[in-house]
Amino acid sequence: MLALLDYDFMRRALLAALMVGTVAPAVGVFVVQRRLSLIGDGIGHVALAGVAIGLLTGSSPTWVALVAAVLAAVALELVRASGRTSGDLALAMLFYAGIAAGVVLVSLSPEGSPAGLVAYLFGSITTTTGDDLVLFAGLALLVVVTVAVLGRTLYAVSDDEEFARASGLPVLAVNIVLAVLVAATVVLSMRVVGLLLISALMVVPVALAQLVARSFAQTVVVACATGLVASLAGTTISFYADTPSGGTIVLLTVAAFVVTAVVRAVLNQVRAVVHRRRHHDEVHGDHVHHGEHVHGEAGCDHPAVVHRDHVDYVHDGHRHSPRLTRHGVGYDEH
Repeated sequence: MLALLDYDFMRRALLAALMVGTVAPAVGVFVVQRRLSLIGDGIGHVALAGVAIGLLTGSSPTWVALVAAVLAAVALELVRASGRTSGDLALAMLFYAGIAAGVVLVSLSPEGSPAGLVAYLFGSITTTTGDDLVLFAGLALLVVVTVAVLGRTLYAVSDDEEFARASGLPVLAVNIVLAVLVAATVVLSMRVVGLLLISALMVVPVALAQLVARSFAQTVVVACATGLVASLAGTTISFYADTPSGGTIVLLTVAAFVVTAVVRAVLNQVRAVVHRRRHHDEVHGDHVHHGEHVHGEAGCDHPAVVHRDHVDYVHDGHRHSPRLTRHGVGYDEH
């Protein structure tokens, strides 16, 4: 680990990973709540067109991508709110228009090749510059402060738009704010995990958190912690294994989700077995019998004693009479 810190580019990379790993799931919680898990991909494709414009004109690809992503996010919400086009269709239009525009615009550059987009498509965290870190820090601060201040409102609108509207909340304005947060997160993350993989870092940690958390607040904490650990670990592994940082981070996140899901399923099975055994046990006074047999059947070694109109069975010097319970046959001591 110390070897990483000897290199300036890795120190910048780890700082970028720390910011992205924390911020992406924090925004992703609301995106998943709205059932728009792929909105990051749609806005990412438009950001790709912004990157292409930046490369073609010699401008900063990051800043141009940010402007393009924000404009696309606002347009998406306005179109969706108008009711003339469904959210899914509007999102699909972003997918296709963004990627097509990116490829066409880059083809107009002197090199005539989209190779310059690869670092933005799949992430190239080691190319993060000092200026990128300043922009990323500003975006991360914007996202964190907004979520901290408007978290309850964002959750209310994401959970049930109709109820939020009936409660007097400015639904359209809140949705636009969330869309802008997604755009900022996409641009913040494109150097770390890439525009094609950003949705995974926004969604998978949230899916994992939903498996173990019992409240929305716990979901946010667990999701952000998962994203942070996966980003830092993925960046470290990619340095030593010489693998792409974006793919490594996403694979770690998906692996963590799979392990958590399997462990949860096993624990649920164990709890179910224990629950059935507890209900199978029958308590007789101070004695507990575990349903090993039914009195009167083969293998019963408890003496039977006729008592009035029924038969008692002797347990350790005590007589027990049979009775019906909702769990089967029980025995009362007398």
